[in-house]
Amino acid sequence: MKLVLDTSTPTTKLTLGDQHYVWESGRNLARDLLAYIHERLKEQGKDWHDLTEIHYNTGPGSFTGLRIGATVVNTLATELNIPLYDQSGKKLTVALPVYDRPAHTTPPRK
Repeated sequence: MKLVLDTSTPTTKLTLGDQHYVWESGRNLARDLLAYIHERLKEQGKDWHDLTEIHYNTGPGSFTGLRIGATVVNTLATELNIPLYDQSGKKLTVALPVYDRPAHTTPPRK
C-alpha cells in the first residue's frame, strides 16, 4: 500500500492506497501524526507492514510542518525498509525539506 503525505501546511493531506484524508492538524502535528496515520491504516484493516512505498511533499511550505513530516517519513521508510520518493516521484535516500524562505529565528543573546 502506498502512503502519500503532505505536511507543508496546517492542513495535513494523507493518501493510503485509494483513500484520501484531510486533517486540520494545526499545532498537534508533532504529537498526533503517527497516531493519525496508524488509525487510518486500521480503518482499512491494515498495519505499518502493509506499506510498500512512501511519497512525501518536501516543500516548499511550513518550516515546522515539513520538519515533522520529513522526520516521520524518513523513520518509517528506514524502519520498514521501503522506498521513499518526493512529490515528483524522484527516489530519495532521505527526505530533506525545501523551505520557501529562511526560518524566522532570533539572533543569540550572547
